[in-house]
Amino acid sequence: MAKILILGAGVMGTAISFPLTDNGHIVHLVGTHLDGDIISKLQAGYPHPGLRLKVAESLKPYTHDKLAEAIEGVDLVVLGVNSHGIEWVAQALSSVLSPEIPILAVTKGLAGDGEKLSILPDVLRAGLPVKYQKDVQIAAIGGPSIAQELAARRHTCVVFTGTNQALLDKLAGLLRTNYYHVWTSTDMIGVEVCVALKNVYALAVGLVIGFLEKEGKAANGADMHNLAAAIFAQGMQETAYLVEKMGGKSHSVYSLPGTGDLYVTCQGGRNSRMGRLLGLDMLYSQAKAEYMPNDTIEGASLALAIGETVEAMVKRGDLDGEALPLLRTMIAIVCDDAPANIPWDKFFANAAKEFR
Repeated sequence: MAKILILGAGVMGTAISFPLTDNGHIVHLVGTHLDGDIISKLQAGYPHPGLRLKVAESLKPYTHDKLAEAIEGVDLVVLGVNSHGIEWVAQALSSVLSPEIPILAVTKGLAGDGEKLSILPDVLRAGLPVKYQKDVQIAAIGGPSIAQELAARRHTCVVFTGTNQALLDKLAGLLRTNYYHVWTSTDMIGVEVCVALKNVYALAVGLVIGFLEKEGKAANGADMHNLAAAIFAQGMQETAYLVEKMGGKSHSVYSLPGTGDLYVTCQGGRNSRMGRLLGLDMLYSQAKAEYMPNDTIEGASLALAIGETVEAMVKRGDLDGEALPLLRTMIAIVCDDAPANIPWDKFFANAAKEFR
């Protein structure tokens, strides 16, 4: 039995508590400064408002100001915040984290500084005190994992990634259940790039919902699955390109972190809802302000986080712009309020010779 702290009481952070408590671990769930209402409900015994399920009676919820108390004696810190919270987490942990406590991050995303792209575990490490940056071990979770399904104990298959195989094996042992299936990979860059990019490509696939609604079904009842599949495939090709450019391995692209995670993200959720609005010819700024003002749309967040850096890298020749037509289109749609026009003539450029 281990003592584990989860930081972030949103749906994914709380969902990961289910396999942990099912395995008999002591779990402290600490909300962020934005999770006050959730923590209050959990402390009062109500179901989690996003998961619509009660957490285990053994789980102890804490407000963010009790982090120092909650982290005492823990064996592991699990990060359940979204990509916007990674810098807040680093700051919050800086005064209370001991370097011997490993971190397992559920958070997905990339960061851009105008010069290069970085995976979020590197951003987290850089935000910790310098004296800890070398010693703290950081691992991450990637793969198709819808929070509501995990909390309902539906079969879920994920990859734990990091540079220390012994740590990965230990973490996998803490969380594996008969429904939460864990594999391990030391391809941290590949896994992290895949699970970040899936959001922007799921947003692109979501455009088709709006296209279909706008045009209507064909006379014979035909939908637009062909179109959605082509966008999906282009997204996978671009993911493979960026994984290779950033130093990752292609096997992550064609497994759970890449194909698996993109597939499940395309099945619905906030990326799909925003994609529909954009496919209906609504500008991103209008759609966000009028229809989803309080929602975090991870695909759009990624475009905003890396858009300028991607374009700067293309301009310098560090990235081949012709290899990324869909990503650059989505960046323009989100960052510049460009119309949702699919650049068909630029798709599959890297595979053109093979098709001939």
